[in-house]
Amino acid sequence: MDAKQLSQRLATVAAFVKTGARVADIGSDHAYLPANLALNQRISWGVAGEVVKGPFENARHEINKLGLNAVLEARLADGLAAILPADRIDTVTIAGMGGPLIRHILEAEPQRLNGVQRLVLEPNVGEATVRAWLAANQFQITAERILAEDGHTYEVLCADRVTHAVHYSEAELLFGPFLLKEKSPVFIAKWHRELQRSERAVDQMQRAKVVPTAQLAAANAKINLIKGVLADVGK
Repeated sequence: MDAKQLSQRLATVAAFVKTGARVADIGSDHAYLPANLALNQRISWGVAGEVVKGPFENARHEINKLGLNAVLEARLADGLAAILPADRIDTVTIAGMGGPLIRHILEAEPQRLNGVQRLVLEPNVGEATVRAWLAANQFQITAERILAEDGHTYEVLCADRVTHAVHYSEAELLFGPFLLKEKSPVFIAKWHRELQRSERAVDQMQRAKVVPTAQLAAANAKINLIKGVLADVGK
């Protein structure tokens, strides 16, 4: 993979960036995603933010190599600190991190999201906590994709800022409002695996000398939700 040929995962993220956007890619690594968008004239300007010096240098090298300095800038910064008011960023992408870390990044400096109209997020675990943050901060999920690549399953969430309250049910937070309706083969396979993992976890908790009551109840509630969704498949 490189800036000219993205992985399926990053190509899915890129597809949700509107043409002409001013984008900040947080945790950009080699800057492949924003560089691809710039090469294809999909964005008017962009920032590749990295908190670690090595990946930051990689991003800067990639931008220089591709001659994209006029439309793309690498910045060494922690999370949303890569965004400055003068950037007029309207789209933020964050891919390849756990959901709790993505949520932490979004919560740490919310004022830097002023003016941002679209978030494209790819949490590799903990998607529910990201959906909960989106709802609480008036970002409505407008599309979701689930895909399998190189033995991993990824979910991509696209959310737009709205002025009205956003509410999701417990099932929608866990499974995704759009993915729940589609129930694709990748989705079904993922939740069969999650069901097995959850059932093993419950078995271990029940065997413990001191049973963690709250955790056990949460795990059983999750199992019931999963079973309910999988039971609906094919109906």
